Amino acid sequence: MAALIGVAKRTIAAWHERPEVRIRPELQRALDTAYERSDDSVKIRFARQLNAEDRADVEAAGSAAPLTVAIAVVVNGARVLLVCRREDDPDGITWQFPAGIVKPGAKPRTVAVRETLAETGIHCTVTRALGSRVHPITGVFAEYFLCTYLTGEVDNLDRAENVDAVWIPRQRIGDFVPADRVFPPVRQVLENLEAES
Repeated sequence: MAALIGVAKRTIAAWHERPEVRIRPELQRALDTAYERSDDSVKIRFARQLNAEDRADVEAAGSAAPLTVAIAVVVNGARVLLVCRREDDPDGITWQFPAGIVKPGAKPRTVAVRETLAETGIHCTVTRALGSRVHPITGVFAEYFLCTYLTGEVDNLDRAENVDAVWIPRQRIGDFVPADRVFPPVRQVLENLEAES
């Protein structure tokens, strides 16, 4: 890696020891280019490493920092955006809205927009907050945001975490996510949007 981007091995070791250090923009571009040119197996391995580090950070924080997830309910006309998540069980998958972990100091609405782009290639903007709850399955604190599609073609950009990313007709949400798992304010807003169309 060091030779690929033109830096010394000790530089990469220093980045690893001090992850808070910001690297120069030209080096970041070189890293981005190296990542873009990598094959899918390398990208998946990289994504898994990041996910493992995120989980380790959350576990190390213990009860001092409750886990918060920002969830984006992105609508585009009569469609809503879903991702198909891989479960820990190799045979398991679940459909859900794009979401991301809110790290300390981050704004949940920013995380919702950023994670939607990172996972699906869709640019969106938060229209309004839909509320929050302790998720009945995962036990994490979840904040929901209604988002409006801006631009982009849907694509599964996070193959380590997701099987697929798709637009579905809003009225078919129950075919993908059991009605009892959809946060009632989300279900209500999707039904109201359907009535307005």
